[in-house]
Formats: sequence, C-alpha cells, structure tokens
Amino acid sequence: MTDRSIHSRKDDHIHITLNEQVQGKGISTGFESYRFEHQALPEISFRSIDTATEFLGKKVKVPFLISSMTGGTPRAHEINRNLARAAEQKGWALGLGSSRVALENKTAAASFQLRKEAPSIPIFANIGAVQLNYGYGPEECRQIIELTGADSIVLHLNSMQEVFQDEGDTDFSGLLQKISKITEALHVPVGVKEVGFGLAPDTCRQLIDAGIRFIDTAGAGGTSWIEVEKHRSQNSIKQRAASAFLDWGIPTAHSVKQLSSLPKPPECLIASGGITNGVDTAKAIALGADMAGFGRSILPEAVNSAEALIKRFEQLELELKISMFGIGAGTLQALKNTDRLIRRNA
Repeated sequence: MTDRSIHSRKDDHIHITLNEQVQGKGISTGFESYRFEHQALPEISFRSIDTATEFLGKKVKVPFLISSMTGGTPRAHEINRNLARAAEQKGWALGLGSSRVALENKTAAASFQLRKEAPSIPIFANIGAVQLNYGYGPEECRQIIELTGADSIVLHLNSMQEVFQDEGDTDFSGLLQKISKITEALHVPVGVKEVGFGLAPDTCRQLIDAGIRFIDTAGAGGTSWIEVEKHRSQNSIKQRAASAFLDWGIPTAHSVKQLSSLPKPPECLIASGGITNGVDTAKAIALGADMAGFGRSILPEAVNSAEALIKRFEQLELELKISMFGIGAGTLQALKNTDRLIRRNA
C-alpha cells in the first residue's frame, strides 16, 4: 500500500466520523439498562470526592483516557496536539492512533510525537494486531515505542473493519501466539483493544494467558467501523452487505460486566465504545471497569481547539463526580464496590 493511500484513509476516517451517521442500529451500549439508586444522605463532602487513579505506572487525575483515534497527516497532527495539550492539563491518559504509518513514512512521525505537549501523563502507542501477520514483530513495536516515547503499546483487533475495508488486511490466523511473543519481548506493558465490537470472556482469558496486561472492551453501541468503511468503499457488494451487520457486536456494558466477573480479570479493564458522559463512566466503573475511554464523542472539540476540549473534559469530570456524590461514593474504589447500581425494570 502506498503512503498516499494510507494518508488518504486517515483523513477519510476523520471526515466520515465527523460528518456521517456511523453508529450501529438495533444495538446500544447497554448502559441505559442500568440506573443508580439515589442516596439522599450521601454522608460525604462533594469537595472531598477523589477521582485519582493509576494507569501504566503513572497517576492520573481521573479514570479517563482518550481512545486511540488518528495520526499520520497534517490534520491529524493538529488534532493530536489538541488532545495531548488538553490531556496533560486535565490529567487524562492518551492513546495514539495506529502508528504503523509513522514507521513507513518518516514525515508522518511528528503527528505521533506528543511528549513535548504531554510530558507527564500516560501515553500508549497503537498498532493493528493483524500487522503481526504482515511483517511486523517485536522490533517494529520497539521502534514505535521509542519513536513516540510511549509508556505502553496496545494491539487493536479490528477484523470486521478490515474485512469491509477495500484495502483491508484480513489474515488473522495464528495471531495469539504472535501476541504472546510481543508481550515476552517488550519491556513495557502490552494491551489489547477492540475497535467497537466488544471482547468476549473466552477471548479475554486467552489474551491474559498470552501476557496482555490491560484490556479495552471497545464494545458495540458507539462508532461502527463497518459503517465507516461502508462510506469509503468503492465495492457496491460490500456496501450492501454492511446493512446486515448494523447490530453486530457485544454491547459495552455487557462486555465490561462479563470481563470483570472472570476468575482472573485483566489487571486493568478499560470500558469504551459509545461512552459519551460521566454518568455512563460511573456505571462502567460500578460494573467493574477501571478506566473509561472516549473517542468520537470528543472529536468535534479536538478539531476545534485544546481549549474546547478542556471545557468538555471538565463537564465529563463533573458528571462523574456528581454521579459519585449522588450515591455517596467518595472514591473510585467505593464506586466500584457500590450496591446502588441496579437493573432497570424490563
């Protein structure tokens, strides 16, 4: 694939996710199935609520991270700079977009080099796990970590996106063994994330046994990358076939609940996929997640400015704290252990 086609795809993804209807239909995150039982006597001071936690060995002010989104083009570089500046100021963790283009085109590398803007927060690099079947291995992952100054790397699983992408890489055979080799070879934690269709318990167990340190559910109910690729595709058969998969995937809330209930859960479980507010973040943590990731829902502000992002971040943080106050949970651990998250009546 040419550098130009990779660049074009990156910018296409930004344009489509900003301007087209790319959510699945007939499926939701599942968080609407839960509600908090109000505590009229919280017995805590709102000002004393503590949302700090640790991720990748660094303290963060809130259990929020920016999900891997973009990179590799001038437009993506500006978006990433805004994300990094806002994340550094508000104490969020930052995920970089797929970094393969940074190795294949050195001029694209700058859009992934954000340590100047974000010197203290956790940053994790990102590459498609399927690339381990297309010439990538531990050495390339090391190069990406060095190039980005990242604290970790996440391997994303995007089989359904790749199969609908006209230029997609679809050989997902034998990846588990290769993922295990990556975790053994690297000196930093390795994570795995889906891209919007969720992770099932059996997959999670296999990944943990392979040495994966953190898991991002990236469940269904938010952006459907089948729909994104449908808008890019020049293949009319694929375009029509996409409609059969509008409700594909494991809802985010369901995936979080299943994975957190495993006898050996991930060291860190990240809930993402359609999370757009602090109340759903609180629900995710009460269901067993440790962190929550935000992607497309903050992209408009990321295109605008770091200042716009900071205001959005402050709103999300406030929503989380008010949710905690409303049930009398003064810490994230108290929120995780609450018995005040209940299923709505059918």
